[in-house]
Amino acid sequence: MVNSFLRMSAIPTMKAFVSKHEIVHICLPNSAFSGQSLQQTTMTATKGVLVMCDRPAEGPRTGWAGWSDAPNRPTAPGTGAWRDLTHGFSESVPRSALFPPPIISKFASMPEKPLDISRIETIVHVGTHVDAPNHFYADGPGMDAVPLDRLMGGGVVAGLHLPEFAEITAADLEAVSPTIEAGDILAIHTGWESRWGTESWNRHPCLAQDAADWLVAKKVRLLAVDTAMPDLAFDRRGPDFDFPIHRTLLKFGVLIAEQVANLEALAGTRVEFMFCPVPIVGCDGAPARVLARPIAG
Repeated sequence: MVNSFLRMSAIPTMKAFVSKHEIVHICLPNSAFSGQSLQQTTMTATKGVLVMCDRPAEGPRTGWAGWSDAPNRPTAPGTGAWRDLTHGFSESVPRSALFPPPIISKFASMPEKPLDISRIETIVHVGTHVDAPNHFYADGPGMDAVPLDRLMGGGVVAGLHLPEFAEITAADLEAVSPTIEAGDILAIHTGWESRWGTESWNRHPCLAQDAADWLVAKKVRLLAVDTAMPDLAFDRRGPDFDFPIHRTLLKFGVLIAEQVANLEALAGTRVEFMFCPVPIVGCDGAPARVLARPIAG
């Protein structure tokens, strides 16, 4: 049995996942079902069959606290070539265990047509991507409304090589070198990107609650991780799991980028970052091209 908590907009998202497990308990909004709205529902998937049972009504979460007054410190320009921190987007792109792979097909193709036109059907939270505040707060901004200064600037790549299920604490972040400054972007290199496709992928390190609180107090602009997410690993979640790290960070305007790549060469350095998510209007996240280059000194 696998237990998790997830807000999703449609049952088809579950197809690839439920086929791999005997019983899955998922919390979905009833808006996923025709003629129903805003009540939550427990879905039990047994050998691919979804059964709905009622849960207490609950409205959408609100309470977004706005963007923090992170200081706009002058950032020395990076040196050398930009490094690409993005996983190539394909049907085998890294993703959370709950999400199906993207579907990439041809709307038109040569030689039957005079040109190639591709079509993509995807969850926006697969591969390298950025989460917007309205991912967890209905009154928060979507991806198109995120200010550019939250997506670029100076920061630190922290190298933290940890065992499965380890917690990254506030003390770990305090000890990072170079020092994480107010207004920085922080990327955490755990080396987990190499575990995509193995059982260990779903056993990644996560942030402890005190680490999330520390990032908010430090007024960090954005947290990037090379794991599926900064919250508790999928294989450790209970039925009432509610993404406390996402909720803490996004509530106070700390953006989250997940499944970034190629951080190893930059670990232990200050860098200039550029996060370039697609500005999908009103969307809770978007695939992103992520670039970085070292800052001299």
